[in-house]
Formats: sequence, C-alpha cells, structure tokens
Amino acid sequence: MSVVDIRDLEVSFASDAGAVKAVDGVSLQVERGEVLAIVGESGSGKTVTAKTILGLLPETATATGAVVLSGEGGATNVVALSRAKLREIRGREVAMVFQEPSTALNPVYTVGWQIAEGIRAHGRVSRKDAREQAIDILRRVGIPEPEKRVDYYPHQFSGGQKQRVVIAMALLLNPGLIVADEPTTALDVTVQAEILDLLRRCRDEFGAAIVLITHNMGVVADLADRVAVMYQGKLVEQADTRTLFSAPTQQYTKDLLAAVPYVGQGSAKTAARAAARSAAPEAAPLVSARDLVIEFPGRLGRGAFRAVNGVSFDIRAGEVLGLVGESGSGKTTIGRAIAGLTKVSGGSLEVLGTEMNGVKERAFKPHRVDIGFVFQDPASSFNPLLTIAQAVAEPLVVHGRAGNAAEARPKVDELLEAVQLPRAYGDRYPHELSGGQRQRASLARAIALSPKLLIADEPTSALDVSVQARVLELFAELQDEFGFACLFISHDLAVVDLLADRIAVLYRGDLVEEGTGAEVLGSPKHPYTQRLLASLPVPDPVAQAKRREELRALRDRER
Repeated sequence: MSVVDIRDLEVSFASDAGAVKAVDGVSLQVERGEVLAIVGESGSGKTVTAKTILGLLPETATATGAVVLSGEGGATNVVALSRAKLREIRGREVAMVFQEPSTALNPVYTVGWQIAEGIRAHGRVSRKDAREQAIDILRRVGIPEPEKRVDYYPHQFSGGQKQRVVIAMALLLNPGLIVADEPTTALDVTVQAEILDLLRRCRDEFGAAIVLITHNMGVVADLADRVAVMYQGKLVEQADTRTLFSAPTQQYTKDLLAAVPYVGQGSAKTAARAAARSAAPEAAPLVSARDLVIEFPGRLGRGAFRAVNGVSFDIRAGEVLGLVGESGSGKTTIGRAIAGLTKVSGGSLEVLGTEMNGVKERAFKPHRVDIGFVFQDPASSFNPLLTIAQAVAEPLVVHGRAGNAAEARPKVDELLEAVQLPRAYGDRYPHELSGGQRQRASLARAIALSPKLLIADEPTSALDVSVQARVLELFAELQDEFGFACLFISHDLAVVDLLADRIAVLYRGDLVEEGTGAEVLGSPKHPYTQRLLASLPVPDPVAQAKRREELRALRDRER
C-alpha cells in the first residue's frame, strides 16, 4: 500500500499577470520504506509538489487533484483538509526536513525545547518525559553527548549537526513519510555522506518512506530507489534508479545527466592549459603566501582561534588555483585575506606586490581595482533596491571609471552580453532573475574593472546541475578571454577539477596536499584527501554503492 498517492495534481499561483501554473497534472506514488527522488531544475515544480503533501502552500496557491496520505488514521486527502486537520497530520503522518536548518530552527530557544514543543503539540506529555524523548532522538541521530547538548542553542552546532537536529525533529513522532527538501545542498561532501547515511537509517530502522527533493544526481544515485524527473511543472520520466541512470528515455533527462561534472573530466583541459603556460616565460606570482597565519581574537578571556596555520602557495597570472576543504578549514578566510577583508596575523601574504601583513587600507586601496570577488549567494550580495544594471555599474562608479550608472550603461550592456544575459535584464531587479541569472550578473560585476585577480567563493554551490554547467562553462570562457588569475573556493571536487590548473587541499587550517588535478584527485596521498574524494557521490548507482563501501572501510581504518 502506498504511503502517499498523488493523483493529477495541479497547483497554480495567483499573480498580477494572471494565474501561473507551477505543477501540471502530476501523478506519483511512494511505497512504504521506499526513497523516491524528485529531480529537475529550479522552477520545475518539485518543491511545490513536495510542499503540497504537507499542505504548506501559501494562500495565493490553488491546488486541484488529490494527495492521499495513508497512515494510522486511514487514508486522508491533504488537498481537502482544513488548517486544524493539517496541523494534526504534520509530524504524525508526514514530516519535512528543510533545506536550510539555520532558518528552520529558532535561534532564541534550545534545540531540546524545540523538539519537546513538537511532542507537546500532539499530546499531553510532561516536561520531564518530553526532555527524555528529546535526548533519546538526538542520540539516535548521532548527536554526541545528547544529555548535555539538548540544552544547546542552534548556533552552538555545526551545519551538519543542525541538519541532524532537524532530521531528529522530523522523526520524533515516527511518521510514515519524510519529505527532505535539498537536505545536503549547503553541506561539505564529508558531512553530506554522513547525512545520507542517516537518511538511509531513517528508512531502514524507522521504516519511513522518503521523498527526496534534490538537484545533486550523485545524491540520487547514492540514496534513491526510484527517480521522478520534472520539467516545467510536468512529470517527464519516472523509473527505478539504475534504469534511469543507465538508459534514460527522455532528452531532458539525458541532458540533466550529461550536465553533471565528475572527477577526471577536466584533466585533459587543465593539462593543455598548463603546458601552454609552461611554454611562456615565468612571471612573478600575483599572490604569494609564505607560512601564512590568520588568527581571530578570543572572547571572554579565551585564547585566539587559529583559522589558517602556516600555509604557503602561489597564484600566477592567468592561473586558476582551486582551494578545497570542508567548512572551517580556512578556505574563505584565505580568500578574504587576499581581498584585504581579513587581517593577516603572521607569516607573509603578498598580493599584487603589496605585503598584507600589517598593510594599511590607504596603501592597499589602489589595488582594489585589480581584484574582483564572486560571492557564494548572489541574492544576498546584490542590493535589492538597485537594478542589475546599477549593481553592475557600481564598481565603475566607485573607482571613477564612470560618473554615474547611466553613464556606465554602455559598458554594463557589454558586460551583460559577455556573461550571456540580454541587455534588457539590466532593468530588472535581483528578485526578478533566477539563481543562475543572478550568478551571471555577479560575474559581470566582478569582471567590470577587468581585474588581474578574481576570488570566487563557492559560486555554484546553490545552483542546479544544468544551470551550474552553463555557469562553469561561462566562467572558463571568461577566464580564457580576460586572462585573470583566480582563486576558486569550493567543496565540490568535480567542479574544481573542471576549472583549476592546480588544487590545494585545506584541513583545519593546514595545507595538506597541493598539485594538479591528476596528482591530487588521481592519486591522493593524504588520508583527508582520500576521505574527501571517497565522500563525493558519483552519478552512477552501481559505482556509488562500491564507493560507499570503500568510504565505510576508510572510516573504520581511521577509527
């Protein structure tokens, strides 16, 4: 018997321009103990479909068709339920794991209080019993010292642990179905592997069916039993995981799988670039770090925290250095130090001929024109009150290349065309662009002053695979055309392999390995690099099953 049976579901949203159809005649079933992955690019309707299962659509939405949940209380059509009835089934029959745990958890309450709140909302339970249940569920999802950490606030947990807490809240009342919306998007590959193992345990030990919403095809290959592919609100293909990956029938599915980067894909390209560069005369590096140390002062009498510990590397003109490692390894700190946004504590960091250790802003300011920065989340890096054209023109105005945004518009139009955005998009506001379009606009802003050095901090981590492929292709073209050197920060090894001439691996502030993609990813020497590589899911269910066993063996050896 199906845990959820979706029949001819249609969802439309009211707008000033009329009704916009987000889901168009979708029919899906999920069996008990099964993991169904729903994939597709942004705007395909996958998240709207998932939220309909919990009745979480906004008031502007109109849903028709049926979403039948089968639980202890019998069969229930969610689409026809009142708000009071929806509150009863949420948590008991179906629960949701949200994409960003930091926004799903309330920062002013302890995680124990928030878990207990879910228990008390569905029945009369004493405060002591609710606390005991909270400790037990935290232990079952792998939170260390649950008796102590039940009284911690969300900010006292790492990203992966926060996601475990959110999963614990979803499992609390033992629902038959868990809807997981992009549960690993913002996580490092090592933490992602742990969360996927936990979701697998949810299925095997708790007996929960899972609807997995994701754009990561490696995650799909690792966890899903069946896959449903959506495009522009319609269900275009549905098959078991092995069949879909080995013999997709629809062109959209084939394109989606072809867009997935994999380790080894960029080796030939970067080797050719390296050979061409070695034939050119050796030039002084644009960035040179020697025993670089960056510390942050401690608070309330605590000692300083060392984020970067004696790191040495060079970035030469026209070269792309990929910096990889998990959260907290010091990647972004190094990028910010190169841009003059974080102070250097020790050692030497020379950027464009200027020593950053002890540098004054007045001395470094003339060099800012030669440095571009692409941020991880373009939505938060753009001023929502400025049009895209005004935002892209900002560096030109600040550095005196143009008197105002209107005067800079011809140059802005050229930049938008360079990143493959129509000129008319310059008159739109950031919220009117898709994620991929915003990232292209962010690239246009970063190259506006023709910088010698570009710092790209996780520029594709939040993008769908098809959009990511286009942005990476565009990035490579711009790098070839403008010839800027680049520090490319990422936790996705396949993306770095595609773009970088050399790869440097950071682990807890130490540089543990450096070399070409073939050297670092082809034959990693450091145990951390080996674990990082083994944690990266590949878009092949058969190969991924083997890699999962290899990763488990690697973890056992480390213990």
